[in-house]
Amino acid sequence: MDSELNETQVVTKKRVTDHGEVYTSKREVNAMLDLVKSETERIDSLFLEPACGTGNFLTEILGCKLRVVEERYGKSQLDYERYAALAVSSIYGIDILLDNVRDCRQRLFDIFDATYTRLFKKKAKGKCRAAVRFILERNIIHGNALTLKTEGENPKPIVFSQWKLVSGSKFKRHDFAFNDLTPPEDVHETLFATQSGVVDRDDGGKGFIPVSIKDNYPLTVLWELANAEKQ
Repeated sequence: MDSELNETQVVTKKRVTDHGEVYTSKREVNAMLDLVKSETERIDSLFLEPACGTGNFLTEILGCKLRVVEERYGKSQLDYERYAALAVSSIYGIDILLDNVRDCRQRLFDIFDATYTRLFKKKAKGKCRAAVRFILERNIIHGNALTLKTEGENPKPIVFSQWKLVSGSKFKRHDFAFNDLTPPEDVHETLFATQSGVVDRDDGGKGFIPVSIKDNYPLTVLWELANAEKQ
């Protein structure tokens, strides 16, 4: 197997042995994303990578979304900021290795920041950058997608935040336990919603709508998201 992997797919052989870590090549990433091209071009479509590594999939997805945001809103800084943040907020990842998590967050931030800075230069806001970093801290998790818990000394159930652009530049946050996002095997999966339980679908099948574990966060303007957590 090792002979078939190029140097960009493996950090060390020990990490392959201990964690099965092999990065997906860019060619394979693009081939897979071509299968869901329409979704990668929807600003608010949700993507979760349960073994995200340093973000080879997620960075490509975010790049696609931000190109759409720039095309639609690139002439308005306010519109660009709110929809670029929405695009970032739609990206989720889990990885068992902390250095991968940190690298993934940074790569995603750098993709956002490169375009943001290019478009608005000195007018770009530090608070907007801080909000994007905060969203990435909540969305890219150091954890184990098999145990559904965080990694570290005191593992806890993984919790993801859903971010909705509700009014102007205000976001509404709902928190969901990852283990509550997995429906029974005989129902159609829905990643996020606002009520819980198995429901009847129009086509006669069954649907699953998970419940948030916390939704009493106030509507918060984008540039205050990071500060709102401290209050």
